[in-house]
Amino acid sequence: MIEPRLASQIRVAALRRLAEAEGDFVTILRKGDDVAGAMLVIGLVKGRNPVVYDRFPSAGGSWSWEPLTSQDIENEGEIWKYWQKRRAKDPDLWVIELDVASTERLNGLLAAIG
Repeated sequence: MIEPRLASQIRVAALRRLAEAEGDFVTILRKGDDVAGAMLVIGLVKGRNPVVYDRFPSAGGSWSWEPLTSQDIENEGEIWKYWQKRRAKDPDLWVIELDVASTERLNGLLAAIG
């Protein structure tokens, strides 16, 4: 049996509304496929310490966001290079930058959009 799932554009719109309602910032760096595009989130806390999060299936049929890579301020181009490579392999990929006030807030937003 096929499990229904939320379209990517709806998940992105929900993330944007939830974040902006609390004064956080969301930037769509690359728009992906509206229905089935995977999402890559670059999370920042107060504009610093970016971490790339990708969504993976977890036990029990749910999804979880896992950190993939992080960078130092001295090496700002690594995350850009990483998502550019991913995007070249998957043109349906959404790339979203999320700048929030705290790590807890970031984790909460990612959990909310599953």
